[in-house]
Formats: sequence, C-alpha cells, structure tokens
Amino acid sequence: MNCSTDETATVSSECWKIIHIPEKDPVLPHLQTTVDVLASTVEPKHANTIMKKLSHIAPLEDLRHVRRIRKTCLDGGKYQLSVILCVAFGNNGEPNCMPEDLVELVNTYQLSTFTTKVCKYAPLTKEEWQEQCKLWPTSFHPPTYNIDGITGFSEEDSLSVFNYMKLAVHMAKSGISVVNAAVIVDPLTRLVIASSCDQVLSCNALSDSTKMDKDSILLSRCSTNEANESFKNVSCLYPLGWIEQKPHLNYNNDYWHPLRHAAIVAIEKSAARDRLLFPMNGQGAELAREEDYIVSSPTRSPSKRQKIDSIVKDDEARMNNHTNGLHCDSTKPYLCTGYDIYFVWEPCTMCAMAIVHQRVKRVFYAFPNPNDGALGSVHRLQGERSLNHHYAVFRVLLPQDILKN
Repeated sequence: MNCSTDETATVSSECWKIIHIPEKDPVLPHLQTTVDVLASTVEPKHANTIMKKLSHIAPLEDLRHVRRIRKTCLDGGKYQLSVILCVAFGNNGEPNCMPEDLVELVNTYQLSTFTTKVCKYAPLTKEEWQEQCKLWPTSFHPPTYNIDGITGFSEEDSLSVFNYMKLAVHMAKSGISVVNAAVIVDPLTRLVIASSCDQVLSCNALSDSTKMDKDSILLSRCSTNEANESFKNVSCLYPLGWIEQKPHLNYNNDYWHPLRHAAIVAIEKSAARDRLLFPMNGQGAELAREEDYIVSSPTRSPSKRQKIDSIVKDDEARMNNHTNGLHCDSTKPYLCTGYDIYFVWEPCTMCAMAIVHQRVKRVFYAFPNPNDGALGSVHRLQGERSLNHHYAVFRVLLPQDILKN
C-alpha cells in the first residue's frame, strides 16, 4: 500500500500523518501572482504550424511552466484549441502593440485575439497546480532528487517513521519536565545511531525512567512545579530560557551550557561512535571509551558512502586489532551522511544548520516551533539555495496530548 503525504496512515489505534514540508512557502490559490497574456483560438489543422512559428517568434522565456496550448471540451464531443501568442502588450493586448512578426502571423491565419491570465510562478504543490489550471494549464514537476518519502511512504516505511518518532516522544517526556529530543537513525539498517535530549541545564534530581540512554536525560530547565504542558523547558522553543534559571543554580551540583540542544548533543554522540568504530590511531578508541558513549552497532553503517584514503598500513593494522572486537575497514563514515533525524519539536536555526553540516538526508519533527522554527514555521532553511547541502523535511502530525504522562 502506498500512502501519499496527504493521506492518513495508522499505527495501532493512533491516527498519525506524515506530510512533506516543501522548500518554499506555498501560495494560496487566490493570492498567486498572475500575468496577462494574449491568446487566440486556432483551427486544429493549423495548431502544429502555429506552435512551431510561435516558439521562434515569441518564446515564453519567463513562463516556461505555462502550457502554450489549451484544449477545451465542447458539447457534442467536439473540442476547441486556444494558444498563447505572447505576453500582453499595451491596453487589452491590442494587435498593434504586438511584435511585427506576430502581427503577420495573426493576419495570415486570421486569428481572433483575446486577453487572459496565467499564473506567473510555477506551482510548488499538486494543490497549487490544480488551482492554476483553472486559469490556464501549467506544468507541475515534483522533486526528482532521490529522497524517499517525497512522493509518499509505503506502509512499512510509515510504521518505521512512527516507531522512531514514538521513541523521541518517549525520551522527551521521560524526565522531570518535557524537553526536546533528537534521534539519529540509519534508514538502511534501521539502527539508532545516537539519541539525546536537551542538555542546556543539568540538575541532579533526575527521573529513573531514563534508562533507555546510558547518559542521564538532562533538562533544559529544572522547575518541578511547572506543568509539562507549558513546554517552557524545550530549548529550541525558548532558547533564552536558561537565563531565567541561571541565578537559581547550585554551582556545586549543577551546570549549564546554552548551546547543548538535543540535536547538538546527538551529533556529538554520533561522532564519538564513529571514533570508536573507526579510530584513526591507537588513541581513537581510548577517547571514545573515556567519553563512555553507547555503540548501537558493531558494523559500519552502509548509508555512509564517502571514503577516505587509507592512512598507512600500520594504522590499518591498529584499526583491525583494536579492542572490544569491533570491526573496522578502510571505509570511514563521513559525518551523518544518509541518516535521518527525528525531533519532537521543529529545530531552531542553530540546530537546523548543524544538521546541514552533518549531511543528514531527512528530517522529521512532530510539533511546530512558532518562535524560532527553521524548517517551516518561521524559516525554511531546506530551501536556502546558498547552502551546500539540502535535506528533505517532513512533519509527523501527532495529537498534542501524546506528551502527557
């Protein structure tokens, strides 16, 4: 079964939905910018000849998404062909304002011209395209880059996405208060590479329910009297919230760091895992063990394809013989290339840029970030052409009360 991004997918008794967040803000149909064009009905027997001449006389360079010819069905099974001659000139597109070659074409075939409107910009979604075609037919080209999910998820893939999002939600609400959580996943092996919650502010009084991660789940703020529903402890939602808690810290037992959002800490764990699995020298494994990170898989992730040159034979020997029986070869992972990352809340600009630099392939989040959201709510970093890497962004629609205990 194929689930489109506009269809509802179910898992167990819950009704969840995955939608693709496009690179640009969609434009409401009634707000789309239009352009006046000069058109004419043509005899079907002359249509091909006129189209060929128009492509040389008056090409529609700025309206390539607009189809030049329109077919309208009439009563009795007949049809009528209309063709765009050019962008309208002057008032009401009078023929005397057309280029000379175009005037000659109109006179030769005795065309009766009229002015109509077409949409100025290419459609970003299927819905926009359908609305545009009510004015005049346009072309819609879905993204062609090879990212699974752009055109829909299979039932198996949908269940996988929901399960990883469930893990992120469980982590986010497992501490004293609700925070953001990030889970990095290799979609090919379906292994969790690294996961973490916000670590902006750490307090000693932590819940015992955080045993899924060897590191204690740390809180961005530690007010036990504040209700979870406020979500004031989510670092990406309230990036300056740590300032309010700083005066109340016990500096003998607590620490704070304003940049340790869930995404940043998860990326650190992924890097530490790579250092353990692929030490460049004898010190690599020692550093990884000292940092005491959990390794989810004893094998290299197949979704990381970038290779580096072998250092020297001595280093290769160390890599093959290092402790804990972990296997290494000459192919070293490159950052988080090809991985997916799951957030409970839409990441802020800092976190969104961090995962750009990590070469993440897909980003999933459950709840929007109306304050500082970088992937749909406030900005759309995934559509910034000046960046040297772009990922696909999806939102997993969940009921708000899923965060309640």
